[in-house]
Amino acid sequence: MSQTPDSAVRTYIEQHRAAFLDDLAAWLRIPSVSAQPDHAADVRRSADWLAARLKETGFPTAEIWETPGAPAVFAEWPSGDPQAPTVLVYGHHDVQPAAREDGWDSDPFEPVVRGNRLYARGAADDKGQVFFHTLGVRAHLAATGRTAPAVNLKLLIEGEEESGSPHFRALVEERAGRLAADAVIVSDTGMWSEDTPTVCTGMRGLAECEIRLHGPDQDIHSGSFGGAVPNPATAAARLVAALHDEHARVAIPGFYDGIVELTDRERELFAELPFDEERWLRTAKSYATHGEAGHTTLERIWARPTAEVNGIGGGYQGPGSKTIVPSTAMVKLSFRLVAGQDPDHIEKAVRAWAAEQVPAGIRYEIDFGSATRPCLTPLDHPALQSVVRAMSRAFEKPVRFTREGGSGPSADLQEVLGAPVLFLGISVPSDGWHAPNEKVELDLLLKGVETSAYLWGDLARNWRPAP
Repeated sequence: MSQTPDSAVRTYIEQHRAAFLDDLAAWLRIPSVSAQPDHAADVRRSADWLAARLKETGFPTAEIWETPGAPAVFAEWPSGDPQAPTVLVYGHHDVQPAAREDGWDSDPFEPVVRGNRLYARGAADDKGQVFFHTLGVRAHLAATGRTAPAVNLKLLIEGEEESGSPHFRALVEERAGRLAADAVIVSDTGMWSEDTPTVCTGMRGLAECEIRLHGPDQDIHSGSFGGAVPNPATAAARLVAALHDEHARVAIPGFYDGIVELTDRERELFAELPFDEERWLRTAKSYATHGEAGHTTLERIWARPTAEVNGIGGGYQGPGSKTIVPSTAMVKLSFRLVAGQDPDHIEKAVRAWAAEQVPAGIRYEIDFGSATRPCLTPLDHPALQSVVRAMSRAFEKPVRFTREGGSGPSADLQEVLGAPVLFLGISVPSDGWHAPNEKVELDLLLKGVETSAYLWGDLARNWRPAP
């Protein structure tokens, strides 16, 4: 199989750029806000629009997959080569709420180009990054003379990601046979900056809980009873204080069991990134860095597990004083997890830790929400190397490596399908996801198209998954 000529790919993209952007603008005009019931019909209209456009692109199969919530879109285009790898692209077609009065300079659902930027809700998160695959696969075919992609190409475009993906895992489990793949490409992510193309290799997981503590059956007088009965607000404070040791390590026994430690090479690669800690602090609206001793800031937010206090309360909160021993208190905790950590194990560890910490006379309950597992792709994985080569060709620069500190549904795909998850995104921090005036850089969007055009041939040439 000959290598796709770069000039042929770029020529095709340039020839079809205007029509591609017109189509994207039409999709962006659909206010597919999954979090707002009033927009349920718009979310469905968005799914219908995408399925129709994928058929026009050439996908012989493009279906609407129903869920108890918003619909997803599935598409499939077989390669015709029995030895070709199967690749599933994940993204989402729903968007965050947006209104002009939120601070937008223009209607968030009326796309506008200013300079070399396209402004609209969903331009970067995630319609633009989903849609670049449609022109990418057409450029791949045009430049190679193929009538089908070099890989068996599948797409799963979710309709509820911005609402927490409540039905996503069940959908993946139900449709696992149709979704079976050798690798998953997630195009719902970003890169370091316009000048530094990067590939994300991992995403942290998440477990979260609320602990409610009960002391007296009602608020009682602190003069008559204080110092003689346990105080749930004090218990909450002691619980929080016991969460970390003096080195800012999580002090819950068993918390670090099984974690995949950073390699020396990964630490070197993180250190190569042009990280400006002072600028990062300004973005964080904070005044000093803090965290687990022995690790840099990037290592802490990308590759180390954490425990954070999201909320703490109890007792009188109004003006002036009210001298009581409060009846109740509460703590909300979240735990970011890294590769090797199991949310079920973390839940058991937290429950056992709390049982040791809470004093006699305080009753308590712990409720855990649904968890997200971490995912990590080894640097030497051949499919990851294909993503790196394709992006490097498109950007004509070396590609660096990052991880994501947040969480998403990617781990569900990895766990249910048993396939490595790879991240291909071209969004940059200034794109303003979830914020007013969300935008996408048009040059980078087209670099995403170009990367997609190169990727399928590279995977087919350089990777034959074990049967």
